Amino acid sequence: MRLVIAKCSVDYAGRLSAHLPLATRLLLLKADGSVLVHSDSLSYKPLNWMSPPCALTTMEPEPEQADAGVTEIWRVTQAKTADMLVISIHEVLHDSQHDLGVDPGLQKDGVEAHLQKLLAEQIETLGEGYRLVRREYMTAIGPVDILATDAAGASVAVEIKRRGDIDGVEQLTRYLELMNRDPLLAPVAGIFAAQEIKPQARTLAEDRGIRCVVLDYDAMRGMDDSHLRLF
Repeated sequence: MRLVIAKCSVDYAGRLSAHLPLATRLLLLKADGSVLVHSDSLSYKPLNWMSPPCALTTMEPEPEQADAGVTEIWRVTQAKTADMLVISIHEVLHDSQHDLGVDPGLQKDGVEAHLQKLLAEQIETLGEGYRLVRREYMTAIGPVDILATDAAGASVAVEIKRRGDIDGVEQLTRYLELMNRDPLLAPVAGIFAAQEIKPQARTLAEDRGIRCVVLDYDAMRGMDDSHLRLF
């Protein structure tokens, strides 16, 4: 991973256009090819990014850009789309590279891991016509628990928790923002699935168009037969 702290402006061009004016920011260039632009606020979420596969080209500024203080231009292009991230560097304050090695990934607790396996095997729990694409669908910012398709064949990203809170909704939101930039997947809907979903998390999810599904762990394990219940 390469870490660069620089005074820069950033322009994103593609299906959406965005501009970040000149400021000091952290630029992350990861081994998977992704490029992320962070500020010293807004917590963990990058201001802008380009997901892999993409290519970074360093260019000399045009005369008028050099007159404005630009020392070099980073042009990041997406291999699958016409999207482009252009970073205009004015001053580099720090530049270092670090080999982080192979990350083992997030280790879910036993119940969450088992819920994921059971839901993948019983994907129709989400609705009639749902089909499993794969478990642990990898994105540039981590794996989505389940990628599925609905009855109409549209992509659906499923985040699974034992107890669903706001952090889980935020996590799924980040996945959806990234996945919806992929023309091979978009549009991607979201499902937040948990044994228990807190009211605040449900409100936030529904406000963002994310469907909430409460999972009955015992029933999915075959340990709770609803036909034998008195109530």
